[in-house]
Formats: sequence, structure tokens, C-alpha cells
Amino acid sequence: MSENAIENTSASATEQEITAEEKPALKKIGNLRMVWDRAICYPKQIFFAALALLFAALATLAIPWGFKSIVDEGFASGGGDVAPYFQTLLVIVAVLAVATAFRFYFVSWLGERVVADIRLAVQRNLLRLAPGFFEENRPSEIASRMTSDTAIIEQIVGTTVSVALRNIVIGIGGIIFLFTLAPTLTAGLLLGIPVVIVPIVFIGRKLTNVSRSSQDRVADVGAMIAETLGAMKVVQAFGQEEREHERFGLAVENTFDTAKRRILLRAALTAVVIALVFTGITLLMWRGALGVADGSISGGTIAAFVLTGGLVAGSFGALTEVYGDLLRGAGAAGRLAELLSEEPGIAAPANPIALPEPPRGQISFDNVSFAYPTRQDTAALKNFSLTVSPGETVAVVGPSGAGKSTLFQLAQRFYDPQSGSVRIDGVALPSADPAAVRERMALVPQDTVLFAASARDNLRYGKWDATDEEIWAAAHAANAEKFLRELPEGLDSYMGEAGTRLSGGQRQRIAIARALLRKTPILLLDEATSALDAESERLVQDALDRLMKDRTTIVIAHRLATIRSADRIIVMDNGQIVEQGDHDSLITQNGLYAKLAELQFSGEQAPSAIAV
Repeated sequence: MSENAIENTSASATEQEITAEEKPALKKIGNLRMVWDRAICYPKQIFFAALALLFAALATLAIPWGFKSIVDEGFASGGGDVAPYFQTLLVIVAVLAVATAFRFYFVSWLGERVVADIRLAVQRNLLRLAPGFFEENRPSEIASRMTSDTAIIEQIVGTTVSVALRNIVIGIGGIIFLFTLAPTLTAGLLLGIPVVIVPIVFIGRKLTNVSRSSQDRVADVGAMIAETLGAMKVVQAFGQEEREHERFGLAVENTFDTAKRRILLRAALTAVVIALVFTGITLLMWRGALGVADGSISGGTIAAFVLTGGLVAGSFGALTEVYGDLLRGAGAAGRLAELLSEEPGIAAPANPIALPEPPRGQISFDNVSFAYPTRQDTAALKNFSLTVSPGETVAVVGPSGAGKSTLFQLAQRFYDPQSGSVRIDGVALPSADPAAVRERMALVPQDTVLFAASARDNLRYGKWDATDEEIWAAAHAANAEKFLRELPEGLDSYMGEAGTRLSGGQRQRIAIARALLRKTPILLLDEATSALDAESERLVQDALDRLMKDRTTIVIAHRLATIRSADRIIVMDNGQIVEQGDHDSLITQNGLYAKLAELQFSGEQAPSAIAV
């Protein structure tokens, strides 16, 4: 009884910490098959856990038998030697303690191992999915599945299943033992079981319905925390601390209100079960006491019956808790299974066509029309055609929303166009392996992305086996060497979350060095110098000019002064090419490019007027 109380208390504490609930469509216990499929990969641990569980359950049932022997054989002998009986009872307790410890170790090990395997499998599958998936599915919700849902799985495997099996063994073994002690009383006990089961099923269904939206509320809270912390400077700069606190408080209260309804139903279920179970035990004890009085039942028998009956009742009571936990676990497993079963929208064909060797670096867009999955009513490109020859430098300019960055998204095959084709060295991208396509490109994105790692790891992200000499050469070319050498630990210096320990210009120069280190035939520069001061921009631009001579380069730029030397300038508007040529010819055309140049060079409008 004491172990049950301890484990049930632990389960209740865990439930207070983990309030994630399952969605309606996923509330089938069968969803736990995914968990079982991973658990059976460790048969040795399952065997030892089951063996320890069996010994612990049998030892628990042996305790009432020990008390029966003490009362009927020890005390009934007229105060004879009762030491052997108590010694036997102590041995039983020792077996119970050791078996419980082994059971706890192996089931906890299984729980942690299964959760680790699931997290690894989910993360590996997420890395295969195209960016479109993350447009339609909130990353914060995915993070919630990877944390709170896997924590529920850990509880299920490491605690709930063990408690369930242990109580099933105790319940069945206890009933068998009760029949050997007092068949009539046991029959009365069994007749009362349906009376307990009916309210459990009825209230349990209500409980399931109430808990449907809990996980969504928890995900909302997590998303809000991530959003606010990520924009803390903006929040404080605009003095919105109180508003954000109120908004977060409302989300927390909504989560609490949902949890309150679930807790109320669970409390009612517990009250009904305890009242029915212990009322039945009291009536049976009453009947047993009458049997002892008339001599039909021995004192030891009634003592063993009461103890065993308590164990059986406690086992069935614990199973009500287990049922709710299993439903939550099934929901969590179903949500994780969704991520595991998600197939990438962009994948290699069964027999991919190899890209030509050696690479030439040609990129062509042929009559391409494309709209993002979340903006199907707005075309980013319309019947767009462009061929970039090997070694050519093409600059792309135009107002915001013209479709410039979309060219990079399609060239790297993060998306497929709705019509038309994109080709690298004459091979249509859907016919090639996406990994092979991306190996031929280096990218400097508009929004610099740095990882919470060392400077060395951020620089060599595009070429992980790069030597320090190669890293320093790339850093020098990107004008990043000076500040990197001034860092406290040089290349081993920690960059902070998203590179927060560096300035915007320093982060961008590291991103440029990372792309240069990759040494690919195609270079994609998405406003690569936008965060640099004038002097740094000049130095980096000189380095880029030298490096671009041997590469096919597409440059998206908002500073027209940086692209005057481009072989060709493409002017885009509304997803189409409206002008193209070199700087001088476009100026003489007196079209959109000329207007943008006039505004920028005359200082009448900030450079951001033609940003992506």
C-alpha cells in the first residue's frame, strides 16, 4: 500500500507539471503502438523490468500471508516462538525492496531511452521537411510536441505502464488469494467491481472531452514566451512590458481554466471510486468480523483478507489513474506520430539524375509561376524566365515584394513552382537529388543566421572539415579576421544565442565568410552587405568582386552602388522582369531602375525603399 501511495503521489506531481492533453482524433490507446515499437528494441531491459515487477508484486501479496501465519500459527500457539514468522516477513519485505528498486531502474531507463529515440527520430524527420511545412505548422507547437509530449511519453513508459502492470498482477493475484481465504466474501467483493467500473467509464468520458484543448493552450503559452523573449528589445523600446504581461496572463488563465475543469472531473472520479471501494471493504470487514465471532473464519484469515482486500482495492483505484494517464499518453504519442509520418514535400526521386561533372554553374528559370503555400492567392512569380550563364554575375533589384528572394527559394528547391521549370546545369530540379543541388550553392541570407556555438563552428558550417587556415582565409576575405582575433578565445569564443554577442555587421561578415568557405560554383547573395558600414562594405565588396569572377553569382541588393559592375542587372516588379541590362543602359531607359537610382543617389529616399 505504501509503494502505491508513493507512486501515485509522484504521478500526480508529474501531472501538475505536464498539462499537455491529447486532441480528440488521437485519443486511442492504439497510438501507444508507436511507443511500444521503440521499447521492444531493448528486450533485455524489458525482461529484467518484467521479472523485477513480478517479484515485487508477489512479495506484496506475500505480506498478508505472512501476517496470517503470525496470527494463526504464532499467536495461536499460546505465545510460542513467533520469531521465525517475523523473520520470514522481513525476508519478504527485503525481496520487495530489492525488486522494487530493480523495477524502478529498468522501467525508468526504458522511459528515458524511448523518449530519447523518439526525439531523435522526430528531429531527423523534421530536418527532411521542406520550409513550406513550417509555414503551415507553428514551430512553437512543434517544440511543444518535442518537449511536453515526450515528457508525457517518458511518464507513461517510466511510471504509468509499470504501475498498471504491477497493479494488474496484484489485483489478479490478490483475488486468487482471497478465494483461497474466503470464497464467499471474495464473491461479494467481485460483485461490487462493476459498481465501481461504471462511474469510472462514465466520468472518464467526460474527462476526456474536457481535456481536449489543454495542449493547444499550453502551446499558445509556449509560443508567446518564445515570441516575447525573442523580441525583448522591441518590447522594452516601445514600453509594452505591461501589455505583454497582460497578454501572457490571459493565455495562462485560459490554460488554468481548462485545467480546472479537468481537475474537477478527476477529483469527482476519485471521490466516487474511493467511496464505492472503501464502502465495499467496510461491508466485507463487517461480514468477516461476524464470521470470526461465530468461529467460521480464523483471526489470521480475516487479517489477511482485509490486507489483501486493501491491496486489491488500491490496485483497482490506481488503475483509474492509469487509464487517464494512458489516454494522455496516447494523445501525445499520436501527435508525435504525426511528425514522424510526415513526408517531405520536396524529396529526391527514386532514381535521381546526377548533375553534370564538372559543374558549370548555369541556372535557368523557364516560364515559372509560383505562389507560397500560405499565400496561394498572391503570385510571387508570374511566367518568369531567366537564364544565368556560367560565371555570370546577375544583380536583381526591385521594390519590396517583387519576388527577388523567391528566386533563391526556388533555385535551392525549397519549393517547387506551380508551373514552369527551374534547372541547374540543364537538369530540372525535381529530377535531381535536392542535397546534390544545394551542394553546388553557397548562400548569404538577408537575415543572418548564427547558431549558439563557437565562432569556428559557425564559420565552418558550410564546410565542416575546413582547417583553421581555410577558416582564417575566408574570414580575412570577408573582413572578419580582425574582430575574430580580438575575441577572448579567438575561434573558440561562444557567439551567444543567435550571435547576440556580435554586432549586426559582424554577424553578417561571419555569414559571408561561411559562404565563401563553401567554395561552390554558384553564389547567392541576398543583400549580403546590408548591415555593413561604408568602410566594411567597401572591403567586403572588393573581396566579393574577386571571388565572384570564378562563380555564377546572383546578387540581390538594395544599394545600387554595389552592383554597378554586375554583368547584368534584372529589374523586377510584381513577380516579373520589367527591365534588364547593365547600369548605364538601364539609366538611359529612364524606367523603374532609373527612378530607383535617382531616388537613392539623390538622397531623396532611404535605401530601404527597394529592399526585399
